[in-house]
Amino acid sequence: MKIQVAEHSGYCYGVKRAVNILESLISDHQKVYTLGPIIHNKQVTDYYEQNGVLVIDNISDLRDNEIESVSVVIRSHGAPKHIYDEAAARGIKIHDATCPYVKKIQNTVSTYTTKGYNIIIVGNAVHPEVIGINGWCENQALIIENFEQLELIKDFNRPTCVVAQTTYSIKQWEILSKEIESRLSDVIIFNTICHATEQRQQAVLDLAGKVDLMVVVGGKHSSNTIKLAELCAKQVKTIHIETKDDLISVDLIGSKIVGITAGASTPDWIIQSVILKIENEGEVIF
Repeated sequence: MKIQVAEHSGYCYGVKRAVNILESLISDHQKVYTLGPIIHNKQVTDYYEQNGVLVIDNISDLRDNEIESVSVVIRSHGAPKHIYDEAAARGIKIHDATCPYVKKIQNTVSTYTTKGYNIIIVGNAVHPEVIGINGWCENQALIIENFEQLELIKDFNRPTCVVAQTTYSIKQWEILSKEIESRLSDVIIFNTICHATEQRQQAVLDLAGKVDLMVVVGGKHSSNTIKLAELCAKQVKTIHIETKDDLISVDLIGSKIVGITAGASTPDWIIQSVILKIENEGEVIF
């Protein structure tokens, strides 16, 4: 059996940055909360919980008598503007671990909202990144995730600004953005899918056509990991696992070449443990 690992796998820049911010606070022995899971990987969030990091859903969850002694980290997906406003009003110390690519989108929709534009976000309406972005344009964005929802678009009486969730499918974006442009008379479109997402998706497309099985490693709730699995499944037998414990021997039967990729929130130690388990099933040639 031979293993091939996709060229771009594992932590992206934004996730590394968020984890580093959290690590620095822990090393300073601060009491730390994260506003939602720091990244979409249960094993990572479990590790930080064991190291004293607590997850809260809302700033309002903090009691007044603990504000001075804690730090709150905005997770990599970002947060709506009202979170920052509430934290400032209450004197809560915020450490912003929002991915810079996401922060740029927040700034874009905020700017164009101020200019009087309608906003369209192409992405998943319930994903924390999209919820956060919408919170920077007064929660007035029209959110489009698929082709069926294009029917919600009308030729607004104001100009429109269009952005994308950073982890959205590149191929779907290309089709949807062209269709949106054709339906609106005054529109400006920004391709805000991050470079790491583009690299990752292209790498798995290149690899999936050369293997008998693709193993996609990453959180079950990770948007970019789910999309990697969907892309691979269109070309070859694919399994999506979170850890090596999800991999069973029967999955590998009949596979001479196994491809591995991992989502942007998957740490190297999880990827390596999956490789080691596959290695135990037979001879591996890198």
